[in-house]
Amino acid sequence: MTSTHSPARGRPPEAVVGLLPAARGGRWDRWRLPLALAPALVILVAGFQRRWMSDDGHIYVRTVRQILAGNGPVFNAGERAESSTGTLWQWLLVAAGATGADIATAAMYGGLLLTAAGFALAGLGALRLHGGAGRRGALLPCGALVLLGLPPVWDFATSGLETGLATCWLAGAWLALVDRPRAWTTCAVLGLGPLVRPDLALVSLVFLAAQWLIARPSWRRTLAGAAAAGALPVAYEIFRMGYYGHLMPLPGVTKEASRSLWTRGLAYLADFAGPYLLWVPLLFLAAVALPSGRGRRQVPLIPALAPVVAGLLCWVYVIKVGGDFMHARMFLPGLLLMLLPVFLVPLTHAWTIAAIGVGVWALACATVLRIPYEGRIGPSGVADERGVYVRQNAEPHPLHHGFAGFPGNRAYARLVHEAADGDAPALLLGRTPAAAGAPGVTGIYNTLGFSGTVVPLNGAALDPIGLAYPLAAHSEGINGRVGHDKRLPDEWIVADRGSAAAPPAGLDPARVDAARRALRCGPFAELRAATREPLTAGRFWRNLTGAVERTSFRFPNDPVRAEREACADTP
Repeated sequence: MTSTHSPARGRPPEAVVGLLPAARGGRWDRWRLPLALAPALVILVAGFQRRWMSDDGHIYVRTVRQILAGNGPVFNAGERAESSTGTLWQWLLVAAGATGADIATAAMYGGLLLTAAGFALAGLGALRLHGGAGRRGALLPCGALVLLGLPPVWDFATSGLETGLATCWLAGAWLALVDRPRAWTTCAVLGLGPLVRPDLALVSLVFLAAQWLIARPSWRRTLAGAAAAGALPVAYEIFRMGYYGHLMPLPGVTKEASRSLWTRGLAYLADFAGPYLLWVPLLFLAAVALPSGRGRRQVPLIPALAPVVAGLLCWVYVIKVGGDFMHARMFLPGLLLMLLPVFLVPLTHAWTIAAIGVGVWALACATVLRIPYEGRIGPSGVADERGVYVRQNAEPHPLHHGFAGFPGNRAYARLVHEAADGDAPALLLGRTPAAAGAPGVTGIYNTLGFSGTVVPLNGAALDPIGLAYPLAAHSEGINGRVGHDKRLPDEWIVADRGSAAAPPAGLDPARVDAARRALRCGPFAELRAATREPLTAGRFWRNLTGAVERTSFRFPNDPVRAEREACADTP
């Protein structure tokens, strides 16, 4: 009996051509897979040699510790504030911590492994993109060399942040788009962007649109795919609105994620592209990849174009909001996306010349080109984040920050420990503890990850910037450093967290009283209730329905003015 699915005699089915080892095609075919995976090995070694843990990585660590202690996904017990920007990364660390592993160590090495996995998936995606329809021959690393030559890529292969997970998801989502564009499981993978990082929702939308253009499903399958893509993100957004009372993680509120600061964002781009002469490799790639390039090979247009569009949109968004305070960090996901279609390229004359040019640049970039403020914070407020922590901790691979070279942190840690050993509640607003309105230690410090490490879980580690402190997040900006341009005045902190006694020396009692009155009025009272009242079904519903208005609430830093505006309708 002859099967209707039997291939032509002596020829494997087209669907599995790309999965079989080549029987013909030349001596280069055996090197296809090793070359595809070689960039993953290189970034694994480079990332390990520059392994470190950022202070913002320790913000995740405290939230994970609170979850494992039974206090819920909060930074401080008793106040529902979502300080973790990467939801999936937070819960992956919870899973690691549940095994008894050190959370900071798991964050550092987990990020490295996920980065390497992302590079491996990008290589496999390139094999599928350039190896369809039975094409054979070796592929050269080209776009991969751009990434491997950049020191920030090595640095953020670890750091304890969600960057490694983002690298893995971006590459994995693209591979799914290239390899299985018609599978409903691909929809679920492509829809995870907002849970990896909220701004990666842009990538999810572009990739899902590309998948629809490739598959052209019926309307029923379109609805099913949309349901698969949106199930987890929508479910979590409902949870976020009801539990935290906000539309986005608190850092998105304090950093004003919807604002426009184009000039500052362009300066952030120049800070990244300028020192590394990033335009040099991009010119080599564009000369061959553009339609007029002689070395261009026929590849599926939509899977090749989608990551470029998504990457450009990511860069436009980063520029729009004014960039970030960590050198290059926010541009790395978009750069990876734009390089995915040329991560590996066919062994043609034109691409070989381009790969050699990119390789020479990558060698120069890896050995010579550096930012002028290496190891410090630059004049615009952008920091060589890893270099700063290496210097302040006086060790090449800082993990649990002791800040041997930064006396202010050591003094703060000493105050916290002394206050924790005492019996009276303490508010550490300055160098002298003041009376607090709640039991335990309430520490106020800019370096939030470090503060969260030294302040006990039953105390409160607050930052006047507002990354984990809802009141500070809703204050008005002071036009300061990018990502740190809010600072809640001390009068508000004493009114919110201090005792009813006289305020500490140096603060105006009238301004403290005005702040106390304001906190009992209108949107202030609702914000405190949404984040501190017991989470009953009624409170969840009020949080959910009021999330839009609550997220948009901002108040003047001046307590007198804020009290006048908030309490105008209060008898």
